[in-house]
Amino acid sequence: MDALGNPLRIVLTAGQRGDATQAQGLVDGNRPGAVLADRGYDSDTFLGYVRELGAEAVVPSKRNRLQQREIDENLYRDRNKVECFFNKLKAYRRVATRYEKTADCFAAFIYLASAMILLH
Repeated sequence: MDALGNPLRIVLTAGQRGDATQAQGLVDGNRPGAVLADRGYDSDTFLGYVRELGAEAVVPSKRNRLQQREIDENLYRDRNKVECFFNKLKAYRRVATRYEKTADCFAAFIYLASAMILLH
């Protein structure tokens, strides 16, 4: 997502696979000033990659991390834009119930619904 909450890249994963595995690929090719994510993305590998990009990692520490990191709470509030986008996306019944049988067809409809959200 950009600063306005518009999607920059969408990647589908298998239903049983966590989305944090795609985090590096989603950021790849962008020059972000900051990367906002929830606790699920708190891994040394991903945080190191964000630092290599020269961006600020605004990712809360997992509760079991020995050394808790401080984050910019004001900036972290903007992560709500991602949640709002997913909420708008799920307003499309085909996305919420996943009528499509193949991943390609489902992805195509997600791209179409995303375009409709951006145009609205």
